[in-house]
Amino acid sequence: MSCFMGVDLGTSSLKTIAIDENGKLLGLASQAYQFSSPFNNYAEHDPAEWWDACVNTIRSILAEGKVKPEDVKGISFSGQMHGLVPLDEKGEVVRPSILHCDARSGRQVEKIKELFGMDQVKELMMNPVYTGFLLPSLIWVRDTEPEQYQKIRHVCLPKDYIKYRLTGEITSDYSDASATLAFDIKKCDWSEEIINKLDLPMELFPKCFGTSEVAGKVCKKAAEETGLLEGTFVIAGGGDQVMQGIGNGITKVGQASANIGTSGQLSFQADRAILNPDLSTNTFLGYKKDRWITMGAIMNAGLCYKWFNSMFEKTDMEEMNKRISQVEPGSGGLVFLPYLNGERTPHLDPDLSGMFMGINLNSGREQMARAVMEGVSFALYQCMEVCGELGLHADSIVASGGGARSAPWLQMQADIYNVPLKVADTEEQAGLGAAIAAGVGYGTYKDVEEGCSAVVKYKDFVAEPDARRHEIYREYYQLYKDTFVACREPLHRVTLLGREIN
Repeated sequence: MSCFMGVDLGTSSLKTIAIDENGKLLGLASQAYQFSSPFNNYAEHDPAEWWDACVNTIRSILAEGKVKPEDVKGISFSGQMHGLVPLDEKGEVVRPSILHCDARSGRQVEKIKELFGMDQVKELMMNPVYTGFLLPSLIWVRDTEPEQYQKIRHVCLPKDYIKYRLTGEITSDYSDASATLAFDIKKCDWSEEIINKLDLPMELFPKCFGTSEVAGKVCKKAAEETGLLEGTFVIAGGGDQVMQGIGNGITKVGQASANIGTSGQLSFQADRAILNPDLSTNTFLGYKKDRWITMGAIMNAGLCYKWFNSMFEKTDMEEMNKRISQVEPGSGGLVFLPYLNGERTPHLDPDLSGMFMGINLNSGREQMARAVMEGVSFALYQCMEVCGELGLHADSIVASGGGARSAPWLQMQADIYNVPLKVADTEEQAGLGAAIAAGVGYGTYKDVEEGCSAVVKYKDFVAEPDARRHEIYREYYQLYKDTFVACREPLHRVTLLGREIN
């Protein structure tokens, strides 16, 4: 039996799945963890914890007995994007990884903008310069931790650290590399112009592969740790947005997905690198050289709901969904701004905080919970508006992440976006995308498109938008935008004041 594994390295957990060549789920294991935030707006993680989770989940699947080591023909990866993992000359981690949701590098972002100027940023990077991306984080280490910086000989993305531990070789892929700000998206290679202008050694940056290309094989040490066979094919994989797209069966230009994970994304498949003159969206390479994704990205999506629920006694999710469903659109006059840790699209502002507006005597837990869901959905709808201005539209959208597993949240999205939403028949789209890539790399499928046709299936229902609710939400959406405009400056002041206190 041929079996393929997909490892999805998320911000709050790592999940590994195993499927057969027809897409049947043979095994699933996960391990949760929590990143460290030693100061306000810092987010970092010890990569060793990721490797430990990878080893444990692979061993857990093998221990179940449905998958034998010799059955596993290939393994690939999906990973949280942008983060910096610095390694020394021996391949040891120099300091904890700085994650995508980290906002410490604000000064470095401004220095990069000033050095290049906006015209060159648009021409060379085609993306906003933002905190949490690998390049500003690396410059931050150089500026503030010079002794640590002197030890760095290699840099990689979070999922690539796991791939390095499996193979002994430091590599990346085009999609993840294109989200570092150091990559030439049009030429599909590291940008000498960017890297040299910042006085960084080119040797820091790893060799890149296409998502479904073989990047190495399981080495002896990793085989001993994981239980996989030495020599098992290791496929490059990609950033989580690209791999979720594959796991959702999105392979055609014009198709779109809305993802609510820890962060959130509204992503379109494109056949060209689309430049947004306002730099309020992202354009990255997709799963092959002639494919790109353009997306609006929000910093806080499922993270908002997790934060909100952490303040209450744990309640069964189904019970909360039932209670939330009984609340009318608009949550009894509540508007929530989901900017707990700054915001990317469209504000590009790491110095924002979130807020509730309209709290009243009837604002109970379910009203506030629904307002959180609506606020996150409004933020993604704003991403859709921005992408629409770039000529990107979709007649239907594939929903994924936590926002697709909650029936009321799924319906809210359909009503707010005014677009039908369908859902893949698996909750692990990113891991499934990685497993498909492994099957392509091994040669079972001739390409990603064939792999999706063989594996991806959809649930037999579609969330259709309701015209009445959409009209209600249009008014609340305008309030959402007006609230931000009115409160942006106070939110800045309180955010910065909070950092001083910490």
